[in-house]
Amino acid sequence: MQTMAGLGFDKACTIHSKEPMLTVDELNHREAVLRDVAASAGALALSAFNSRKPGDFTLKGRQDFLTEADGAVENHVRELISTAFPSDGILGEEAGGGVSDRLWVIDPIDGTANFARGIPHFCISIAFHEHDETLLGVIFNPASNEFYFARKGQGATKNGAPLIAAATDAMSNASVEIGWSPRVESADYLAAQQRVLDMGANIRRGASGALAIAWVAEGRTDGYAEYYMNAWDCLAGLLMVREAGGVTGSYPATSNELLSGGAIFAAAPKIAADFSAAMQISIAEVDEKGEAA
Repeated sequence: MQTMAGLGFDKACTIHSKEPMLTVDELNHREAVLRDVAASAGALALSAFNSRKPGDFTLKGRQDFLTEADGAVENHVRELISTAFPSDGILGEEAGGGVSDRLWVIDPIDGTANFARGIPHFCISIAFHEHDETLLGVIFNPASNEFYFARKGQGATKNGAPLIAAATDAMSNASVEIGWSPRVESADYLAAQQRVLDMGANIRRGASGALAIAWVAEGRTDGYAEYYMNAWDCLAGLLMVREAGGVTGSYPATSNELLSGGAIFAAAPKIAADFSAAMQISIAEVDEKGEAA
């Protein structure tokens, strides 16, 4: 598995001294700022999307698109968060960062291939992580005006309405999405797809992992899995799935894993075991409260 340096990040990882847990009022403040920041970042991204020119992008790697909007949106988010919470850490897709006890994890535009090609299926994804737990998460598709939000222990919503994972009870009735990464052998993905198809499930692909996970929380789809995702693509969505009654994998087991990425799994509860077996990605253990251990 590649490290941040192996993925092109040369910024040193910073480990801060242990910070006390936030009070409720402090977390409320971060929630309010997060909502405002995501909304303004979405407006910036949508403006760039509507004014984009065909072919106006570069490639960071194979099927890895980069647009000017990526940097502009991340800089916008970083500036607002660092102004509001100067002692908090920030980890972003474009500018990197390190691990800290209080950490904002940012994907300025997830689904850049869609964005670059003029397909309105992309989003801003921002999560707030404290002491090995994701506490807040937003996924916002400004093109469709769908604003997903979750707070640990308080549920998940879309535009204010509660999210509930699907009640689908068999893989033969399921519609799932399987992501793809060039870091993993194509043969592994093809074998996984064959196992899923053999169970009778439908497979789709929308090319935005963050939105795909949010759709599992919403019950639009029954599962999402990918053998390699970075933290900024998935943290907010995984919190949403758990808060909507769904099941997730074990990534990230610790804050240090935020720097390396890993295998991602999210599913409706009744098909989770079979989908997990087909993908060969383990489900997170839960404690007696039903929370990830």
